[in-house]
Amino acid sequence: MDNEPVILAIGRIERALSRIESANRTKKTEIDPALAERHEALKAELKQAIQTIDGLIERRER
Repeated sequence: MDNEPVILAIGRIERALSRIESANRTKKTEIDPALAERHEALKAELKQAIQTIDGLIERRER
């Protein structure tokens, strides 16, 4: 399958985000506001990148 490397990469990214968010929820210490803001910005960037990849895959499949 031509898309397999992309699909595997997306899966790795999603699992990493899940681990980060899980660790964030279970952490008992105070969260640095600047770090939380950076995390949200990175999540937004990643979401945009995944949407771009999805669009590329969709166009390739047509």
